[in-house]
Amino acid sequence: MGVVPGEAIEIRPARPDDEEQVRRFLGGLSSRTRTRRFFSGVSRPGAGFVRALLAVDERCDALLAVHEGLVVGHAMSHRREGEAVDIEIAVVVGDEWQGVGLGSRLVRTLMRRAAARGAGTVGMDVLGDNRTVLAMIRKMWPEATMRASCGAVEVTARILR
Repeated sequence: MGVVPGEAIEIRPARPDDEEQVRRFLGGLSSRTRTRRFFSGVSRPGAGFVRALLAVDERCDALLAVHEGLVVGHAMSHRREGEAVDIEIAVVVGDEWQGVGLGSRLVRTLMRRAAARGAGTVGMDVLGDNRTVLAMIRKMWPEATMRASCGAVEVTARILR
């Protein structure tokens, strides 16, 4: 399937009944994409792992990007009480959907939701060789602090309201 920028993609909160679709989505990711998101080659995610990715409560938020009934992206945040950052985020976009702005859309939606819940700072870890994501971060948060550590880049930024 060729990806056409602007194709109708719904970004919505994750639900418990999304478990099987998210498992299929994760299983369809390339090893490279899985490693960039999870820092390991998770190939057959267990039920508990998938449920954790779908958790939505006072501390966790999870969003799905859905196209024609299929999950094509996932974003999540976790609130950190008493830490240097208010929330940690993580995002993954299906291989054939990368490079069309879907990751940025997921991040912006997640940030709006986090800001509405009072978050002011965001943190994320990015593998150092993931130049595309690091460039997106520099564009979205030019003032972000980036610190290299063990092959990854620890990013801290203010959430723009």
